[in-house]
Amino acid sequence: MNHAGEAADRRTEFIGRDRVPPLLTAAAIVLALAVVVVLTRFYHLSDTPPGIINDEGANGVDALQVLQGKHAVFFAEKASGREAMAIYVTALATRFLGPSLLAFHLPAALASAGTVFVVFWLGLLLFGKDQESGNPRPWQGLTVAGIGAGLLAASMGQTFLARGGFRANFLPLILSLSLALLWWAWGRAGRRWGNWWRLASAGAVTGLIPYTYIPARFTPLLFFFLGLSFLIPFGSTAMVKAKNEWPKAIVFVSAAGLVAAPILLYFLLHPQDFLFRSQEIWLSRDSQRSAIEAFLKNVADYLLLFGFQGDRNQEYNFAARPVLNAWEAVFFWSGVGMSLWRWRRPPYRLLLIWLGVMLLPAMLSYNKGFGPNSLRIIGAAPAIYLLVGVGAWEMSRLLTRRFLARGEVGLAISLGILAAFLVLLQGTLTYRTFFHEWVGTPNYYAAADAEIAEAAKVLNDLPPDANAVNLLPYSLSNGHYGFDFLYRSSAPAHVIHSTMTHLPQKIESILASREELTSVRVIDWNDDLSWIGGGEEHTVALLEKYGTYQGSEQFPFFRIHTYTDIDLDSTWAFYNQIGPPTVAYDGGITLLGFALGQGEAQLSPQQSIDLGGQRDLWVVFRWQTAPALEVEYAFSLRLHNEEGTGVFQKDIVLLDPKHMRTSGWNPGLPVETLYHLEIPASIEAGEYQLRLVVYDFATLKPTVELGVWEAETELARLRLLDVP
Repeated sequence: MNHAGEAADRRTEFIGRDRVPPLLTAAAIVLALAVVVVLTRFYHLSDTPPGIINDEGANGVDALQVLQGKHAVFFAEKASGREAMAIYVTALATRFLGPSLLAFHLPAALASAGTVFVVFWLGLLLFGKDQESGNPRPWQGLTVAGIGAGLLAASMGQTFLARGGFRANFLPLILSLSLALLWWAWGRAGRRWGNWWRLASAGAVTGLIPYTYIPARFTPLLFFFLGLSFLIPFGSTAMVKAKNEWPKAIVFVSAAGLVAAPILLYFLLHPQDFLFRSQEIWLSRDSQRSAIEAFLKNVADYLLLFGFQGDRNQEYNFAARPVLNAWEAVFFWSGVGMSLWRWRRPPYRLLLIWLGVMLLPAMLSYNKGFGPNSLRIIGAAPAIYLLVGVGAWEMSRLLTRRFLARGEVGLAISLGILAAFLVLLQGTLTYRTFFHEWVGTPNYYAAADAEIAEAAKVLNDLPPDANAVNLLPYSLSNGHYGFDFLYRSSAPAHVIHSTMTHLPQKIESILASREELTSVRVIDWNDDLSWIGGGEEHTVALLEKYGTYQGSEQFPFFRIHTYTDIDLDSTWAFYNQIGPPTVAYDGGITLLGFALGQGEAQLSPQQSIDLGGQRDLWVVFRWQTAPALEVEYAFSLRLHNEEGTGVFQKDIVLLDPKHMRTSGWNPGLPVETLYHLEIPASIEAGEYQLRLVVYDFATLKPTVELGVWEAETELARLRLLDVP
């Protein structure tokens, strides 16, 4: 840099220092950050969101077990395995607040809020002084740190993740704190013995990273590449540097290793737990592309998050908005470009390495359904927003230099005010969007699993009755961890898969296990809860058939039906008998018969079945497989109009009550399967045929009936009626 440029830089740094001292400016920024954080992270946190996402609820269930004395460094039993930090902090919150929405959501919100202030401190450390001369550059530090931390606090995506109770929020907090302590301690180590403790403290915090979230396993690469970068250019000079710095590295790595030792030892003894989740989401899961093709597509998808496209998962984002809006993206890409240009300077190099390494976990994962997953890049979030701050500073410096040459020294302050205005504007927009456009919508309740939390609250408030049983039919899974965390009544409660193949036997088994049974309560979800409803009428029908109806209570999301005098002497089933046809297929599987019905009534397939407003049916099949069958079969239920044209179909993989596919069934033993068929209201009234096709799930090749050599079997004739 020439002397004129250096003079301009100095003028830029000290503009307005007498009028707006850096310390006072820093205090004002911290106050502004606190306001934004309170509004985006903590406002109405006790009821917004109004539920607990199923997978994340596993942390709450494990936290309850911690309070009962069950301790671990890695909780492997639930939801593909969980690191311990969020679980222990949730246990602490639950100890004081009880099992509640606030106790569950508060730890993640605190972690996200803490990250904002740590990122501000880290930005000051990285850019608050010149790394070569050691001269203070307070305005650069305040600009980069203030904009980076401010936009992180105001981020829509980070607000979603902070309020959702995700354990992932602890990764950016601990990683940012680790890097800040390391940066702060490294230059001081060696001056006094007391300063070595600062370096050991940085190492100890670094050792906590593996206890946060699975992408933390990539952070050793970050520290390795960062340390290696200080030896560039490699050669004799690098050897001298390494010799001088190795005592510091040993202190840092030793402290980190000591703290991380318990979980590292656990994974050494249980490698299957280390690999399980990674294998579930690895790139090889993409059957449409090779690993290289899938990786390159991921690289493009994740880079497009920064200004061009967004995560479509409504648990993580609103309206598929990009991680950065248009003006943030301009500054971000400017910051990336400037950091590449100045990569030899350690602060810029750190942000580039941080960004690249912590994007890798997402880029190496299979993105199913929703496209790029913003939760998986949360470890890169501090680097992303600090790069926005870098871009804003560098662009403002270019403008300031130009105008300073003409004597317009007030521009720098004007640009600072503009940056503060944009941060506050972004915070206001995030608050308005989240609380006025998102909160209260059906999609919001669906994403938050609000109905499950409401069910827990209502059931908790009912008069305690240890001899009653509560059944919650749930179409999405067999169980819900969020409900298990929130439910505290003495009456046992069971979340059961409402369309499981062995629903009658499952319910009968639950009720028969009770020594004394006074009543059964069944949750019947409202019809408008399309994301959770579907199939609960099966459970209601069974209780209607084998119990005595006592009445119902209506609540916002559901009704509760109560039954007494439960008949446990009979074998529970929907049907009275399984009827023909018997169909022997050439592929080694036989349909022994079927039954279909609606509610508690079995319908005769020998007659045309009228379906009015209720277009749902249950269908029970009885199957048998031949010895040495290796094929995994699926089947298709198809609706054809009078012209023979298919208008609707539902395809299902054949599973027995133990969720075994047909290749694992016991040959010659009958297997019964139950399915829920809901015909869309959009299909016009008229006469239709319900047909069955059985096919090889891997090859999609149908198996045909022996002697007939046709793939389709007619099951029933349906008459869909107009409903006024």
